[in-house]
Amino acid sequence: MYGPEDFIAGRVLEQLRAKLRAANPELEVTALDAAQYPPGKLSMTASPSLFSEPKLVEISGLSAMNDDFLADTLAYLADPAPDVTVALWHSGGTRGKKLLDALKAAGVPRIDCQALKKDQDKAAFVSAEFQRARRRIDSPGVRALVAAVGANLSELAAACQQLISDSEGTVGTEEVDKYYGGRVEATAFRVADAALAGNAPLALSTLRHALATGVDPVPLVAALAMKVRQVAKVFSARGSSAQLARDLGMSPWQVDSARRDAGHWTGDGLVAAIQVLAETDAQVKGAAKDPVYAVERAVTLIATAARR
Repeated sequence: MYGPEDFIAGRVLEQLRAKLRAANPELEVTALDAAQYPPGKLSMTASPSLFSEPKLVEISGLSAMNDDFLADTLAYLADPAPDVTVALWHSGGTRGKKLLDALKAAGVPRIDCQALKKDQDKAAFVSAEFQRARRRIDSPGVRALVAAVGANLSELAAACQQLISDSEGTVGTEEVDKYYGGRVEATAFRVADAALAGNAPLALSTLRHALATGVDPVPLVAALAMKVRQVAKVFSARGSSAQLARDLGMSPWQVDSARRDAGHWTGDGLVAAIQVLAETDAQVKGAAKDPVYAVERAVTLIATAARR
């Protein structure tokens, strides 16, 4: 396994343990840390036991491996023990490149554990979680969940499991809001949605409620800026949602949502909104004495510039 996303690495290990235990319930599991590795530990751990039970050796910390681990693992790779599965996790970086190259040359399977940074990747993850559970979540529900808890993949997976366990039928925005509507990210996107749609009363009332409950202006401006950028991307674009999603680095539901919002805007209006948000971003990050006033002004200008 290679990459910094510990949730993906952890899930891969869980699935591997389950598969090996299904084949043999007597599986012996040992965890080692490559950074704190004592010489000879791998060969000793992998040596046959009295009753020859299969073994799984899980080794983390390869990004900080010591020289003893590197030498022992290269030697082990040349003569691996039978009935032993060794799972290695390197979280990234250049340390241990010699071992990584040797693993690749030996044809050892490698599973990428890269962080999911794009909303479209997180949305695909949410959809896959529901499909695994034979449940359905609609596109607005996916978007709301990613907006609410998408910063951390472990939290996103836990949120999926809670919604799957505690709800029935198709999950939508109503169910997501019930559990996660109070999150800062969700509140910020509700403000942005209303403003881009030209619904000034809803945008301002949601904004003022958010500010009154302690939400910082910075994520509110960030959500507005992201929404405006998406609308600008699709404003003059032509093609199917799937095609534009590939070309623009967005998910199909983001393209559809941005296209709906684009119907409220002119090219000049978008230019003005982008300029206002650039000024407001600087103001809420210290350039203005009253960041609350700055974000209220930006929401007002954007919401009233959009055509309902």
